[in-house]
Amino acid sequence: MLSEMLSRDPAIESVSTASNGKIALARISQVHPDAIVLDVEMPEMDGLQTVAEIRRFNKTLPVIMFSTVTARGASATLDAIALGANDYVTKPSTRSGTLGQLGLVYQELVDKIKAHCHFDANPVDGYASRTNHSVGSAASIIAPPPITLPGVHLSIAKPVVSAPIDAIAIGVSTGGPNALAALLPSFLSDLAVPVFIVQHMPRLFTKLLAERLSSKMQIPVDEARSGDVVTAGRVWLAPGDYHMIVKRVGARVIVQTNQDSPENSCRPAVDPLFRSVAETYGSRALGVIMTGMGQDGLRGCEAIRARGGQVLVQDEASSVVWGMPGFVARAGLADKIVPLSELGAEIVRRTRKPEAPARPKNGSGGGKL
Repeated sequence: MLSEMLSRDPAIESVSTASNGKIALARISQVHPDAIVLDVEMPEMDGLQTVAEIRRFNKTLPVIMFSTVTARGASATLDAIALGANDYVTKPSTRSGTLGQLGLVYQELVDKIKAHCHFDANPVDGYASRTNHSVGSAASIIAPPPITLPGVHLSIAKPVVSAPIDAIAIGVSTGGPNALAALLPSFLSDLAVPVFIVQHMPRLFTKLLAERLSSKMQIPVDEARSGDVVTAGRVWLAPGDYHMIVKRVGARVIVQTNQDSPENSCRPAVDPLFRSVAETYGSRALGVIMTGMGQDGLRGCEAIRARGGQVLVQDEASSVVWGMPGFVARAGLADKIVPLSELGAEIVRRTRKPEAPARPKNGSGGGKL
């Protein structure tokens, strides 16, 4: 079914199918695919074993997992991503699936294949054209070096007078679980501000992700629940299929979740969180946009900057897909573009309160009267 669906797109050719991982490994060297869609559950050699073996001999071949929205499927998918899979798409919730569900799966899978094969976004028709060529007997998608859109230049936002940061809001999508696993351990137990994260993921996945991230952290990571009281030194992750916002109620800030309409085809979406953080914390908000497809977070960063807050984005070289951070950078909203390896330290630096100058002891050390 997938093979037939994918072949409907003129830019994609399904060059081979395999009933298990062992057969797939043998065919990779024969057909030279540009991307692999890999099931989690397969006989003889399952998806996890196959990902590990692919990464042993090929570090860059895009692998997209095809998984079920179950606790077991979510856990296996996160394991696969940790082993080197680039992305995932979830199957329809029923075995047969409705036409609507199949259509959504098809479009999501096509978009992700093109993104990981470096089809660059085009403001007119969505994707730049590509020329297929033959490798042996199979047609392949060619990925030339990344291009800069005509008339668009990267720029850094004009510096503002930086207020002490009181809250960190992070938006991330494709490549997010591994990026967050690399970033969050930089936040030490004495982090003096709360952290709010939107990772594009379905239900069940976010709860497991929060648990896994929390096991690596010195501060707790929790899947957000409506009514949670915000305190410093904690991380809240938006639950799958729910937007997360923050709201000031009296002297406290409260986390709220809702199922308002998706934004940027996402729920949870980054923009609602960032807008609420801008409204609640004003110039003391720090927005961080990390690896991900699409432009979710762009409008939210505009809201943070409009209130005098700060914005950081992950750089292109360390991003799996430079969609979300790229849109913010091209819009001139970023205070700084930072590699993932340096992003944690940069965030922590901006949350530190300026130290008051030491007072001279016994009148010594002062200037002359």
